[in-house]
Amino acid sequence: MSRPEALARFSEHRLGHRFANARLLEQALTHRSHGPDHNERLEFLGDGVLGCAMADELYARFPQLPEGKLTQLRASLVREESLAEVAAQLELADLLRAGTRPVPASLLADAVEAVFGAIFLDGGYAAARRAVVQAFGPLLERLDPGRVEKDAKTRLQELMHARGKRLPEYRVIATRGAPHHRSFEVECVVADLGLAATGSGSSLQRAQQQAASALLDRLEK
Repeated sequence: MSRPEALARFSEHRLGHRFANARLLEQALTHRSHGPDHNERLEFLGDGVLGCAMADELYARFPQLPEGKLTQLRASLVREESLAEVAAQLELADLLRAGTRPVPASLLADAVEAVFGAIFLDGGYAAARRAVVQAFGPLLERLDPGRVEKDAKTRLQELMHARGKRLPEYRVIATRGAPHHRSFEVECVVADLGLAATGSGSSLQRAQQQAASALLDRLEK
């Protein structure tokens, strides 16, 4: 099967969308390490599309839940780990053109967002929302509002509170890239324990979560 045929099959069967402009999907599945026509701008767009579509779906799916619980559910779904799981279910690594093998989870998560951005440009919000719901179907079905897995920042904060320590502080130590696609490096510091850890990501929130997760790993060993 040729690459154009494989991409068309992936889009139609896995995401329910037939591209009018196939170049958008090709770009969404090209990392900058492979060539200049890469997916960074589409990832930026797709991040916003995913957040909106997921909020839309959760609002409709759980009409009785308060804002705080809906926010927790959305955060559990759009974090890097969940996006990487979706990428694995879609077998996205086989289609992503990247200079690194095996493809890191962070690149796969970025590619999922880029694909949603490409669908939004090609078919509009309704098409992108359908693709999001289809791609996240297994994760959405497993959701239990009463047992939302807490993110790393929340777990670290609760752990420090339980130990009677000051809450962690997050400091941006580096910002790289063009305005439309920043890369952040963040340090998480727990002064009372004399501990610090760093994290990086394509958004400030991702970088903070990664830093908090790294610090939790040290505390839980």
